[in-house]
Amino acid sequence: MLKLPVAVFLFIVLLLSIVQIKIVNPIILLERFMDGGGWIEILLIALYGGFIAFKIQDVYQSHKWRRISWTIFSIFFFSQLLLGLLGFEKFLMTGELHLPVPLMIMAGPLYRLELSIMTLLFLSTLIITGPAWCSQLCYFGAIDNLAARNQKPEPGKIRNLKGIKFMSILLIIAVIIVLRWFKVPVYYSTLLAAGFGVIGVGIILIISSRKGKMVHCLAWCPIGTLVNYGKFINPFRMYIDSSCTLCMKCRSYCNYDALNPEDIKSGKPSITCTYCGDCLSACHVNSIKYKFFRLNPVAARRLYLFLTVSFHAVFLALGRI
Repeated sequence: MLKLPVAVFLFIVLLLSIVQIKIVNPIILLERFMDGGGWIEILLIALYGGFIAFKIQDVYQSHKWRRISWTIFSIFFFSQLLLGLLGFEKFLMTGELHLPVPLMIMAGPLYRLELSIMTLLFLSTLIITGPAWCSQLCYFGAIDNLAARNQKPEPGKIRNLKGIKFMSILLIIAVIIVLRWFKVPVYYSTLLAAGFGVIGVGIILIISSRKGKMVHCLAWCPIGTLVNYGKFINPFRMYIDSSCTLCMKCRSYCNYDALNPEDIKSGKPSITCTYCGDCLSACHVNSIKYKFFRLNPVAARRLYLFLTVSFHAVFLALGRI
């Protein structure tokens, strides 16, 4: 039981120590307020990561602790943003405010034709942890998750979901091309992005909370679409083996519209699955499993938790606007 938490603790210490030593301008928050404070924060973040790893490795408690840790991540992110808006510039990564809408991870680089730090972080997590961005690392997604948890998922798939996802991302790309073509001032493009974010919040509060599904992440957010299809560059997979009794209890634990009856009968979650593992808490015959090359399912899950919890904690220390 302690091997995973200890491994997570040591890995977090290693990663954040590299950041603390190698980067001249302090990124770790406490270092900005006191010399050597970064080392104190590294210890605290590593202890936090180890604690979450200890709790989340219990299959029947993992759904609860994933939600708690993801909510903590979002609270920390938006609290630092609020403090930055109030004039405490040390809480901003660069000392300058950037629009905190997930859309900007894709739209910003396309508009400027250059990669950003957030884009590089997003791509690195996609390669290393697959779809974990949409289940543990997105500050907006945590809010959508809380809203969807207020009600059991409605039966049936979201209608025309694939079409909606592709139309959304194609429309966004088209708008970005038009903005560049006509050299629209950054002020107006920022207003458009802000409006996109406001509509997203409305979808979370009104539709996700009613349907019991994360409609913002599934249908509205272009980053969610990129994750759904880009996750296959990562070797982790989830599947349902032949021991499944078709009791359908796992459906009530899935807010990603990935475990409809046809998905369960086919033996694998749909493309919207983020490997969050919540469904494992509902399956008392252990039919839902992680896969990573030739590792056995238990070892594959431990490896996935090791990577995702470690990245979650590291992003908690570094994830600021």
